[in-house]
Amino acid sequence: MPEFPTYFVSHGGGPWPYMKDQLGQKFALLETSLQDIPRQLGATPKAVLMISGHWEEEDFTVSASPNPPMIYDYSGFPAHTYKVKYSAPGSPELAIRVQSLIQSAGYSAHLDPKRGFDHGTFTVMYPMYPQAQIPVVQLSLKRSYDPKLHLEVGQALAPLRKEGVLIIGSGLSYHNLRNFGPNGAEASQQFDDWLQQTLVQSEPTQRVDKLIHWANAPAARLAHPQEDHLLPLMVAVGAAQNDPSVCVYHDENSFGGIVASSFRFGNAAA
Repeated sequence: MPEFPTYFVSHGGGPWPYMKDQLGQKFALLETSLQDIPRQLGATPKAVLMISGHWEEEDFTVSASPNPPMIYDYSGFPAHTYKVKYSAPGSPELAIRVQSLIQSAGYSAHLDPKRGFDHGTFTVMYPMYPQAQIPVVQLSLKRSYDPKLHLEVGQALAPLRKEGVLIIGSGLSYHNLRNFGPNGAEASQQFDDWLQQTLVQSEPTQRVDKLIHWANAPAARLAHPQEDHLLPLMVAVGAAQNDPSVCVYHDENSFGGIVASSFRFGNAAA
């Protein structure tokens, strides 16, 4: 089993993969980028560990249900999107392994036997693995939003990469719900430029310090008034160790005018 790269993906809006009739090609670039990830891996993961910007707890918490339910954590979408089912199994075994790695690094971690798949997870997994055959476990954010802490927890999870586990941080490179569309264009471009410089153009040893101080970046708080959708990036980068990064998705007209990007940390198999 190869050592898998890690990913930070901008997961789009709501249940978009299930709304092709309504949205047309609006998220075509994102869909294509997600569909290409299995090729980049070169092997089928034993499981996926997803860190979603849609789940936060007082302490790091790991989903431990063998059959996770669905969480329709969105509103105002067509009725059929509240009936979709991504039927991948969970993995209590992996959940315990994740908990152990986090605890061994000196942090509290709990298991949640009832937590299901939120849309930050199933909208990413469906384009990648539509057959839902791969076990998926979710890891919550810690509500303190401490970037250094999330980087360190990612580092603690790095051994999973050699154990057949694909680590994905699912959020958005720009997440200001009040300024989607043309009003967010300039801020999203400025922050994306900083992300590209920090993640792709900087030495891996330099990016950790820059990410710890991400709030000093151009347009940082315009791009992320609340950083729940940015923190999954920290976990992915922490787990990446010193592997190089590449931008695997870039859309300059997402959500009607904002810039959105996704990144891979580590080399592709092909």
